[in-house]
Amino acid sequence: MDKSGPKKRIGILGGTFNPIHFGHLAIAAAALEQVDLDLVVFIPAHLPPHKNPDNIIESKLRYKMIELATKMCKLFIVSDIEIKKQTVSYSIETLKIIKKKYTQSDLFFIIGSDSVPELKTWRLIDEIFKLCSFVVAKRPNSLRFDNADLPESAIILNGVYPNISSTEIRKRVKLGLAINDFLPQIVSEFIKQNKLYAV
Repeated sequence: MDKSGPKKRIGILGGTFNPIHFGHLAIAAAALEQVDLDLVVFIPAHLPPHKNPDNIIESKLRYKMIELATKMCKLFIVSDIEIKKQTVSYSIETLKIIKKKYTQSDLFFIIGSDSVPELKTWRLIDEIFKLCSFVVAKRPNSLRFDNADLPESAIILNGVYPNISSTEIRKRVKLGLAINDFLPQIVSEFIKQNKLYAV
């Protein structure tokens, strides 16, 4: 029996979110509408396996920024399942936890097209393909990607989504430049108040 109630279509958007920005939100909103999802779960990683941890701020701060950015949409929720583990986060482990909670529901893993070439390096990727369907958002810097890296069940979202970089946002903060065009104002204010990325 699904502990969450009736069968649902659940989108999963994982990442570092360092910080969350309009690109993440646009992809989540498009997946919600085009794939007819019941909700999108944002899952910030504690320690992502493919990134340098030295450039990542505390997970509780990244979690809070996602909460602030998504609080106006009831169909967006934030999960701390990877943060609680306090270890490197692997998608296969996260998917198994979510599948255990929503046993009867369909899972849709949302990624940007720039992540498609990396899929072959993911831990137990063939098992991941069995647990969920992939939803791919086309990014301007990777409009062309090899469909052979995706299972037949993959869904390609219509449209091209903002080419916003968390790295660029962090650089702008260090330089004292405005960032309101890249993320919600409430997140910008949180970054300023907590002096994040300034050093």
